[in-house]
Amino acid sequence: MKEAFSVIGQPLPKVDAWAKVTGETRYADDLVLPRMAYGKLLRSTHAHARIVAIDTTRARALPGVLAVITGQDLPRVKFGILPVSQDEEALCVEKVRMVGDAVAAVAAVDEETAERATELIDVEYEPLRPLMSIEDSLAHPEVRIHEYGDRPNVHKAVALQFGDVETAFAAADLVREDVFFFEGNTHLPMEQHSAVAQWGADGKLTLWSPTQTPHYVHRLLAKILDVPQAHIRVIAAPVGGGFGGKLDPFAHEIAACKLSQLTGRPVKITLTREEVFYVHRGRHPVLMWIKTGFTRDGAITGMHFRSWLDGGAYGSYGVASTFYNGALQAVTYKIPVYKFEGARVFTNKPPCGPKRGHGTPQPRFAMECQIDKAAEQLGLDPADMRRRNLAEPFTKTANHLTVTTIGLGECIDRVVEASGWRQKRGHLPAGKGIGIACSSYLTGAGTAIYWNDMPHSGVVVRADRSGLVAVLCGATDIGQGSDSILAYLVAEVLGIEPKDIRVHPADTDLTPVDLGSYSSRVTPMAGNAAIQAAERLREKLFVAVARKLEVTPDRLAAGDRRVFVDDGSE
Repeated sequence: MKEAFSVIGQPLPKVDAWAKVTGETRYADDLVLPRMAYGKLLRSTHAHARIVAIDTTRARALPGVLAVITGQDLPRVKFGILPVSQDEEALCVEKVRMVGDAVAAVAAVDEETAERATELIDVEYEPLRPLMSIEDSLAHPEVRIHEYGDRPNVHKAVALQFGDVETAFAAADLVREDVFFFEGNTHLPMEQHSAVAQWGADGKLTLWSPTQTPHYVHRLLAKILDVPQAHIRVIAAPVGGGFGGKLDPFAHEIAACKLSQLTGRPVKITLTREEVFYVHRGRHPVLMWIKTGFTRDGAITGMHFRSWLDGGAYGSYGVASTFYNGALQAVTYKIPVYKFEGARVFTNKPPCGPKRGHGTPQPRFAMECQIDKAAEQLGLDPADMRRRNLAEPFTKTANHLTVTTIGLGECIDRVVEASGWRQKRGHLPAGKGIGIACSSYLTGAGTAIYWNDMPHSGVVVRADRSGLVAVLCGATDIGQGSDSILAYLVAEVLGIEPKDIRVHPADTDLTPVDLGSYSSRVTPMAGNAAIQAAERLREKLFVAVARKLEVTPDRLAAGDRRVFVDDGSE
């Protein structure tokens, strides 16, 4: 009998593996177009200052310089990935809010000339008081980083309550209050951010960028440059490390496009490692206070969680991060009563955003530390305490999130056994120890950044008479292997091998819309779209083959790179 799956579950190489290990893969910075110019950004050396004047005269006079622009040369439109946080400028016009804010851009015949030209741009600043911490920003509301927000220097404030926490604490045998601080950290992709823009003679723009969200970049370029979306093409170049740090639209992408328009040449801007740290959108520093009630056997009666997120200078995905910071506490363990108060605070530092499960590792760290402290006070085994408190499959949490399958119980059991937990805990020599911590996250972000009723993912599967099957999908493979997943799924449905398939990802001229590679959404969303598309193609193939073989389509099967009559012998 034929096995249930011939492709899925097999130890197959990724479809892009050979190109990457041999160096054939062309990342954005590898692209070289005829007559290409090179761009550089001039960045602020002040954390907080008004821009009094910018003089580009000396830079324009430098031999080899093709164009110099400031914010005055762009439409006065602010942007941001979230509709509620439109607070960024490609090149700052009136004010800089962090060291590294871009204030001017240059295109030249080579990088060295462009770099030299930025040094010849004269900027006069009026320094303002920099606010470099959560406490400082809250203590000085008279110094406004932005003129919007729920309160002065507070980007977003959230307060949610599910049940009476004071009653829950009264029912507890142990109530702990703890304060934790999670230091922020940044992305460090092997590939620095890069963009190549070409404004063609036909008036149409093409941008190559290693973006995780080509669809949103496409939409925002039309807004920022005041160009119809139909005249813009965004091609997501292979991503040499994403992790969330390439989810936002960036100043260098916009500047490259404008410089290309002015020079009539393709323009490439590749950030230095230092510049990547300025635009990083890494993990928020978070100050957290947790009050939790426990019974003698370790059950949680209720929790009150407060957090203050250091968001840096701009909004990015910060509103979502703030909600995530409080939403997922009640998913891992049963917390019947829950209250969350959170605030994201603007500071004059590089903006934080969607780094790897954004908003959730910080409270997980705090909760897991507090559970260890409670277990010690109660005389309980920390692993057993976690095991008894796990959320149940197919239930709803106190804050109305649905838990479907959850394999954490089996995971704890296996870790305890494989680590020798029972033998090691409390019996290791001084300075040695063993610990356990758990976490959870959602799979598949189900809401579009802008509300709409259109599909969130789409896949086109096309076959031609050569036998080639092409898979066109708007999702970007950021190293997680989504291109391979799509090839495997289509190969399984059509009965062919992954090597018979070419995957064409993330080109807004050619591929259907996909909302981006984040939140573990590509496999469940684009993957299911690929299955549906492949099944429809298989139906058409079966109809054609059935006519040829003079059988009904329901007697046919696909496998071993052929369509055949299934008589049950294979």
